[in-house]
Amino acid sequence: QVQFVESGGGLVQTGGSLRLSCVVSSNMFSMYSLAWYRQAPGKERELVASMVVGDKTDYADFVKGRFTISRDNAKNTVYLRMNSLKPEDTAVYYCNRYRGPDYWKTIDYWGPGTQVTVSS
Repeated sequence: QVQFVESGGGLVQTGGSLRLSCVVSSNMFSMYSLAWYRQAPGKERELVASMVVGDKTDYADFVKGRFTISRDNAKNTVYLRMNSLKPEDTAVYYCNRYRGPDYWKTIDYWGPGTQVTVSS
């Protein structure tokens, strides 16, 4: 089973930046489309950013222009660069595979996630 291990979260002030990393344990990493998701307390998990094979990216409207998803196939790692952070970005961030905007609802295996807290 593919495993995802996220890291890089922390506490930052409004306007600050973080870079999240996610190491994926699979020898098929380069063939995966991947995404970052987040879940705030009391809210449903939501798609933040995706990168399909071929490196085409897409972003949720609420992070466009602020977040950047990227990957390093040699390191089996996907990244999320987050700039201009806002308090509403506070959530646990997860990475996982991507097969469409609602695919996450069918995923039953998630990594531990990494907590991002943005103070006002």
